[in-house]
Amino acid sequence: MSYAVIKTGGKQYKVKSGEILKIEKLPGSKTDTKIEFKEILAYGDNKVIEIGLPIVQGAKVEANLIKNSKNRTVLIFKKRRRQNSRRKNGHRQEYSMVRINKIFSKDGKVLSEAEKISKPSKKDFLKKEVSK
Repeated sequence: MSYAVIKTGGKQYKVKSGEILKIEKLPGSKTDTKIEFKEILAYGDNKVIEIGLPIVQGAKVEANLIKNSKNRTVLIFKKRRRQNSRRKNGHRQEYSMVRINKIFSKDGKVLSEAEKISKPSKKDFLKKEVSK
């Protein structure tokens, strides 16, 4: 199984094709759009690995943006004792959820590709119910 180490949002992620990631929000992106990550630090499989200095030129990872959203609220509470001073704030970090589709090598060859997602239709659902 091939994997790649990508850098986005100041963080590094080890990704495989078909995997769903929660990353820092990508600016100006709309849902169901293709995204390319060009900062590939390394890629390979269980036998061979290609490491970049600091990135692998020509390698890329292709993904689909599933949605942009916000995390749960994190409460920030500050209190100074014996001074009747307290402050309560909340923070919701924005994130983007992406699904990794393809991993390309530095030659442009596809190393691994995710399986297509097919939504089950009502007919398929009814066939399963009848067969039970």
